[in-house]
Amino acid sequence: MSDADPAADQTIAETRFLKLIKRGRWEFVQRVNTTGVVCLFPLTTDQRVILVEQFRPPVNAPVIEFPAGLAGDIAGQEEEALETAAARELEEETGYQAQTMISLGSTVSSAGLTDEAVHFFLALDLKKVAAGGGDASENIIVHAVPFAEIEPWLQAAKERGCLLDARIYAGLYFLSKHIP
Repeated sequence: MSDADPAADQTIAETRFLKLIKRGRWEFVQRVNTTGVVCLFPLTTDQRVILVEQFRPPVNAPVIEFPAGLAGDIAGQEEEALETAAARELEEETGYQAQTMISLGSTVSSAGLTDEAVHFFLALDLKKVAAGGGDASENIIVHAVPFAEIEPWLQAAKERGCLLDARIYAGLYFLSKHIP
């Protein structure tokens, strides 16, 4: 256990959604101006896994991910509940609505880099209601991949230059429990 006092944190830099903090000898990033981070593991009734692909500047490559986003980051909705944000992000990014949404709890995303926790939701019984693709600042490609073909599909995505978000593996674990 560290004896560094969070009350003595020093802010090194701050942007709209991130703050670089020094605590003792440790430097890390905090999320600010949000109520949390959500990630969804969507599965259609015909057992297709819904994934998104988007270019991510920090890694200078397209990344295959599950739909995810910030809660409380929209003006006038600063107190947005995590489940509300999850439903919004699912529809915004993929064009699907979930008839069943199950909270799976939270986990830290990268404990050596940030204090951010991500709250997972299982999104089942999906209904296509829009095109998806994200908001005006995003260029998201939606993929509906049969669960039985997910491993070779992910390998092909890597071979064409995509990186895979680590949450893919957590999501596939949870989704596997809903495949007969």
